Amino acid sequence: MSDSMSIEDYLAQGGVLTAPGNVPARYRGELLRLMSSFVDSELAASAGFADAINFAPGIKERIAASRITLEKADHAEQVLEVMGDFGTDVMRYQTSHDWAARVAREADLGAARRPGDMRLSVFHYPITGWTDAVVMNVLQGLATGVQMTELTRVSYGPLAEVFRQIAPREARHAQLGLEGLERIAATPEGKAEILAALDYWRPRVAAGFGLAQSARHEMLRRLGLRHQPNEALLAQWEAQLQEELARLGL
Repeated sequence: MSDSMSIEDYLAQGGVLTAPGNVPARYRGELLRLMSSFVDSELAASAGFADAINFAPGIKERIAASRITLEKADHAEQVLEVMGDFGTDVMRYQTSHDWAARVAREADLGAARRPGDMRLSVFHYPITGWTDAVVMNVLQGLATGVQMTELTRVSYGPLAEVFRQIAPREARHAQLGLEGLERIAATPEGKAEILAALDYWRPRVAAGFGLAQSARHEMLRRLGLRHQPNEALLAQWEAQLQEELARLGL
């Protein structure tokens, strides 16, 4: 960065920051918001899949659910370490919410966040059985894969590196879900269960992409914390989902 260029202009042109000491206050706030959303979502996802382990119909499925439970907690810990560099009390943060808490199944939260809890709204809903868990994992796993195309390019270098390490394991979670979905879809009864779960989870996962044409997007883009608009990410997810469902005859 040249002496005559502001940090904001540097970021808008694709610059990367590498330490907490040289980040502007606004950038710091938005970066912490981004990290909190990821950490809270991963902790809540891990807690939800911990319950799903006992829904598993066999050893292979139980191992898959256990792996997802473990690795999502690990991903949260890795990003929390970066938050710690900014002064976050990491130990206190981990116990700040009941990550297993869920709303009523019929609740409709839209894209709203709960006060102080930055998890995506989809992680407030309960999982009710194995097929329900698999469908939710597939839909959210594909959504996470799309969102990782943004997260791995954030302008805070240490965080981008953590996300690049996390991304392949998150992709594997979605693949494990697709493998499980294929086994369930092998019977007419299984397909009927999948379709019912899709009706429930599809709009709730879609809400996690946020509002189209978000007023905040341009500001985040100039800070190097976003690149594609919400509607573009949502369209990518919908296209990937349609391709996978068509492959399974759903």
